[in-house]
Amino acid sequence: MSSAPTSSVKATKKSAFSCDTCRKRKVRCDGQQPVCRRCAIRNDTCLYKLSPTLSYTERLESRVKELEHQLSQFQESRQSSENASNGTKDEASPAPVASPDESTSSDRTRAFKGLRIDDRGAITYHGTTSFFQLPTPSQDSSAEVAVSETSDPSSESMGRRERLVKNAWEQRVLETSAETPEPFQYLLRAHWCWIQPLFNFVYRPAFTRDMEVLGPYYSHTLLNAMLSHSVRWCKNDAKISHLLVQYESGQLFYRQARTLLFNEIRQGHSSVPTVQTLLLLSAQECGAGNRTQAWLYSGMAFRLIEDMGICIDGQRYAGNVRLSDEDIEIRHRLFWSCYFWDKMISLYLGRSPTLQHSSVSPPQVMLDDSAETELWTPHGVVYPNDVEYPPTQAHSISCFTRMCRLSEIFNRILVAMYDPLGRNTETDIQNCVSIEGPALNAWWSELPDFLRIEAKSLPPHCPPSHIVTLNCLYHTFKILLYRPMLFQRSPGSRKQHGLDPNHLVECISSATSIIAIFDLFCRTFGHRYCILSLSYSVYTAASIFLLQIQAAVSHDDQTLNRLAFCLNSLERVKSSNLVIGSSLGLITEALSKLGINLSKQASSQVSMSPNYQDDTRSVTQISDYAQSSHPPSTLKDHIDPQLLQGCSLDGFEVSSEMLEAFSNLEPMDPTFSSFQEWS
Repeated sequence: MSSAPTSSVKATKKSAFSCDTCRKRKVRCDGQQPVCRRCAIRNDTCLYKLSPTLSYTERLESRVKELEHQLSQFQESRQSSENASNGTKDEASPAPVASPDESTSSDRTRAFKGLRIDDRGAITYHGTTSFFQLPTPSQDSSAEVAVSETSDPSSESMGRRERLVKNAWEQRVLETSAETPEPFQYLLRAHWCWIQPLFNFVYRPAFTRDMEVLGPYYSHTLLNAMLSHSVRWCKNDAKISHLLVQYESGQLFYRQARTLLFNEIRQGHSSVPTVQTLLLLSAQECGAGNRTQAWLYSGMAFRLIEDMGICIDGQRYAGNVRLSDEDIEIRHRLFWSCYFWDKMISLYLGRSPTLQHSSVSPPQVMLDDSAETELWTPHGVVYPNDVEYPPTQAHSISCFTRMCRLSEIFNRILVAMYDPLGRNTETDIQNCVSIEGPALNAWWSELPDFLRIEAKSLPPHCPPSHIVTLNCLYHTFKILLYRPMLFQRSPGSRKQHGLDPNHLVECISSATSIIAIFDLFCRTFGHRYCILSLSYSVYTAASIFLLQIQAAVSHDDQTLNRLAFCLNSLERVKSSNLVIGSSLGLITEALSKLGINLSKQASSQVSMSPNYQDDTRSVTQISDYAQSSHPPSTLKDHIDPQLLQGCSLDGFEVSSEMLEAFSNLEPMDPTFSSFQEWS
């Protein structure tokens, strides 16, 4: 699928995705590995071996010098601006987040040994009980660690940041000048837009550079996984749908990724692209409802980062391994990407998280913050009548680091309240609520304004997708913290602790906020680009509205309307997230037990397009977008504004009847809190 570039545009296309035989014959190559289809039919030798020409290398060097000069001028201008403002800190710049427990005792730190290079040249880490090292005096390890800890003063850290940012901007310029053929370019842009900012699976500057020169941070396996993952949202886009036919509507990418992945695993060579491939395949299988495959792929990824020593700070504990600035940046990002995905897949499957943060884990510091100031545009969304999405700053780094911090809080909630083996005591649950409730409130209060979405005062246009997901997951985690407190968990527990009305208010408020934010997302971008995390948030909100209906003395039309909105939203996103079908089945079954049919409620309260179930639409109907001071509201399949009344719940009171009803409430279905049943 890839080879090195040549000196012409036409050759660049072929060299990146063509074998040597097809390139010489000047015919189109499908790039299959290890043998392309044309070579297989003709029984020709299939090789991918073209190297960069001298003229192309000289052109790159010239372009790099030009970019270095521009970057130098930019840095001088920025420094002058900072000096003029008396060194005040820009609010939009994400503050580095120090790793917790950095004040670990010297005894514990000195007893920790660093990374090693094994006999095959791979970076790895093994404890003192392994086959691969003998017990050594503590003085040896302490001396080794001391060197690592003192090798990164603040001045050197600033130097590392400047080098990384400079390299990132250079690669972005080179990326825009590269001639990547369709549909590959279109699918990659979808990944960078809708997936990368929130999950940070792939470090873009290294990947795009190494895709041209077949470097260590690129592999055909990873490329196929990225393309396959993006196809689920883009397969019906008019721009590339006809091009995907020759790739079996994207199924070829998926088969290639799995075949090449198994070859890598069989060879036993750990690499960063292998981990990234496993994470992407896990996410894809998760959305498709293939729980076993999703769980196994994620587990292999987590095992691999431990084998490669990525789970420890590569800067402080480098040992005898010499890592470059880029190596350290990638390894730190990849650890936190795995950490975040570990919490999400544990949430989806109702299982215990695997990865834990410790005093030797990589810090939540992303030195390359170049993606913070990039402009974000909704790739693939087409607006009619010359309407365009307004210029919007991405804030990708801020969003990711805040998501990592939120994941740490949620990890403690999962461990203390959602142990699948039921080992949580009443004391554990009460302590978790008393500690993590304030922790969530503190996280929210510290969230910068450019990342916060207030449901009671929605912005004039929807922020980028990753910011929407960040806010929805915050409300989802609040529900998961307080929802267990609404049930009678054991005999006498209600009598001892009682039902706190504030817990019910928190759940209803967060559920209503989720659907308000989700409605803004869909009216701006449509349902097609809704990722599984957003779908789960809507599903969690639906669980609260269902509990309200179950506990209500008389049916509340407003609650029924909100639940109807959740059901219709989940129905629409089901085409790209097949697992939602099982969740809809759980809700429908629960409603049937209550004798409630929401079909009439939905048709009367939510105005829908006649073909709303057909998610092949590529145009979101928004009019007067740029001039409007309010969220766009002309999309035919949006929520009725009446459904979102009282979103802030100002002055909301829990009646004595509702309190009594919840006091005796039991969950209708023990599996309702997670995706336990899969289609």
